[in-house]
Amino acid sequence: MRLILRLPERKELELSGGRPLRAILEEAGVNPETVVAIRNEELLTLEDWVGEGETVEVLSAISGG
Repeated sequence: MRLILRLPERKELELSGGRPLRAILEEAGVNPETVVAIRNEELLTLEDWVGEGETVEVLSAISGG
């Protein structure tokens, strides 16, 4: 699977899929609690399964007040 990170620099990684998003983010060295992930314009949860051949884009979660 392809993981596109925009944190804020763009970086692409090829990782094995077939597992929950949380495991993929942890392997990539990304704190799962600080990002949002999108697959085919759909927001993913950390428990969502990501398969081989899929592309997931990861963006920094920014909050303000």
